[in-house]
Amino acid sequence: LNLPRFVQLMETFVGEGISLPTVKRLIAFIKEEYKQTEEEKMEQLEKVHHISRLAQRKLLLEALFEKWDDNASGFLDLEEVDAVLSTFKERMEKEALRKAKKHLCSRYPQLSRVGKLSPKAFQTFLELVASEFTANVDEAIDNLVEFLTTSVERSRMKCLQSLTRRKWLHNIQQAAETSGASMEPVYKAVFKALSQDAEAHGDNKKISAYIALLEENQLSPERGQILLHYVACTTDDAPYVLNQILYKDMKGVSFAAVEEGKLVHIPRVQLHGNIHFWNYDRPVEERRGSLLVLPLHDARWRVFGILGLDTLRDQCEKTIFLTHEISFYQGVSQAFSKAYHHVCRLENILQMTVTALDWLYPRAPSVHTVITYLVEPGKDKTCDYALRKVITTDNTGQKEIHSSPVLLLRKENLLRVYLFKCTDSSGVIRTSVCGEYHIAVPLRDLSGQALGIFDISIGHRQKLPPHEHKDLQKMLKMAQAACSEILKMSLEETEPTYVLEAEHVANLRHAGILFHQFMLQDLRECV
Repeated sequence: LNLPRFVQLMETFVGEGISLPTVKRLIAFIKEEYKQTEEEKMEQLEKVHHISRLAQRKLLLEALFEKWDDNASGFLDLEEVDAVLSTFKERMEKEALRKAKKHLCSRYPQLSRVGKLSPKAFQTFLELVASEFTANVDEAIDNLVEFLTTSVERSRMKCLQSLTRRKWLHNIQQAAETSGASMEPVYKAVFKALSQDAEAHGDNKKISAYIALLEENQLSPERGQILLHYVACTTDDAPYVLNQILYKDMKGVSFAAVEEGKLVHIPRVQLHGNIHFWNYDRPVEERRGSLLVLPLHDARWRVFGILGLDTLRDQCEKTIFLTHEISFYQGVSQAFSKAYHHVCRLENILQMTVTALDWLYPRAPSVHTVITYLVEPGKDKTCDYALRKVITTDNTGQKEIHSSPVLLLRKENLLRVYLFKCTDSSGVIRTSVCGEYHIAVPLRDLSGQALGIFDISIGHRQKLPPHEHKDLQKMLKMAQAACSEILKMSLEETEPTYVLEAEHVANLRHAGILFHQFMLQDLRECV
């Protein structure tokens, strides 16, 4: 039990309307009667120290990754890291390094193909190397970090540039986490990061940027099985680029980037001959500049679209993208990929939630309303998190999807404090507000923390009828199982599996089907 869960347990035990003297007697009783053996104390201390060591190690390795990744590209080259590690201890640990690399590639199958280390894979690699060196992993990691830190030198100017760029990348992820499952804030954050970098570190270039996603070609299948749909772009290019479709039989280098999974850089488009120009109003003699097309990869390194940049609006002669700029743009594409898939997960969870509530309402008419909230990080230091109202459902099955943001903050919602207790403890809360009974139930992520809340109102009844309560419990159990499955699918160590053919549409599951699938599995187990 952590502190919020312990407090919640005690509040549930004593119930509402308990007198202060009774609470004090309970506290005195627990203090006197709660006993720990010396062995239990040591075990608890060791557990706390272990958690602390892991947290410190994570911070240490993240800082090391950032020092190596000076252009904020989001990846390190495996062979480069391997080459430096091979000189550790005067090349005495080559066999240990070989074994660690073999284990790493078995855990991350895409590594042998792409050779790029994400921050998580980099941490795993160093932990595997350290475990092969000695039994004392912490000491070995400290030695490795010290060695790798001294192996790379960065100027103060480079460090400041890297710090600024990481702040812009962080803003992309924050936009996704506070978006309410909308992509618009993410697109804005991406284009803002690109324009800020072009101004600060790109000699004030005027750039155009656009994002296109791969889709199944149902419009004109004879022109190829897939197409690129341009879903977002910089404001000035919207009349020409937004919602355009690029087919495989059209001019352009975007499909080369998609199929090869590698960026395409055309320093001078006027000399290339195979560039598709969306802006037909631009005279031929002004169609000059640089073009960069970056493939967008998911966690398992599969391409799902492209991020394109060009300097055709800049009439200066020197508009070629430099190496450090290209590396940062790779970091932006990686940040966008994380943000995009975060929003996709939220969309899937909300779709699954709608399906679960549709299943519940004809079976539990005594449930008056269910309001679903998403937990979002706070936007300033005075607020650790906020609750965003996303779906309201009543017992007739009527649903309201809240598109405009409705955010609850702890300090402004004293009557809804039970929702924040539910979030803090990741536990079920039962309470009465103005004579109406509520059950707050968390929807948990893979670490057990609340990512969403069901606020279930049962009116003036203290309890649901037994059969309705049973169906409510079943719905909540299946919703949690489906939510966990949605989250597991996005892990970079796992490969996607599809149980039903209907779940596999353009490599995305239908989250609603997931809920019914778990219901079916539960029914089979009962039979």
